[in-house]
Amino acid sequence: MAPRTLLPPPPPPAELRSWPDRDALLADRALALDVLRRRLLGGGRFALYAGSVLVLQLGWGMVGVTLVDLGNGAILDPITFFVGLIVAVLGLGVLVPGVWLAVRGVRHDRVVRERLVRWASLDRHGPTDARLRAPVLSACWMVLSTVLCGLGLWLGFAVPAGADPADGRGLVAYGMGVALIFWINGLIGLFKAVGHYRTVLRVVPPRPAGRSASSEPPRHG
Repeated sequence: MAPRTLLPPPPPPAELRSWPDRDALLADRALALDVLRRRLLGGGRFALYAGSVLVLQLGWGMVGVTLVDLGNGAILDPITFFVGLIVAVLGLGVLVPGVWLAVRGVRHDRVVRERLVRWASLDRHGPTDARLRAPVLSACWMVLSTVLCGLGLWLGFAVPAGADPADGRGLVAYGMGVALIFWINGLIGLFKAVGHYRTVLRVVPPRPAGRSASSEPPRHG
């Protein structure tokens, strides 16, 4: 709930805007864009992203214990079956908030991006627009997400290829689940980084050389 309540409100409609001058508009625009950029790519958003991946892997790991026991036949023992069932149920209970965190993060990013577009479209200002591009943060998101995608892709091929028939199908199912979690969350991060880059290019295109963006007239579209 906190990320949603702390977001800057969208700019008022054109007929209700009451900034006394352009400097006041640019100041509010810069403040809103800085907050939105941090909420989209900053440390808090990355902590939520990493937390959802860890929670999902933890929950799936608890379920995987039961899957591996099923594959090995150890689950036929009544005590092992009971313990495995409890662990699997607990794992599913952990998976639910992990999925909720991931879905909530995607929805939150969509809201932030929409508001960022609306604020950025109000005007142009060189220093603010340069911070909005956030090339270092975007690159970090892209690199880390690519690593997750690569790890998921590698596990998706390596686990089935290297599985011992004596281990049964449980270990393969567990490994494929781990790969899928890495792959999906890696794609989420990649779409975030690429989407931010494309959004910024659309609303704040590079200005022609020799022309100051801060000297352009305000845009109220």
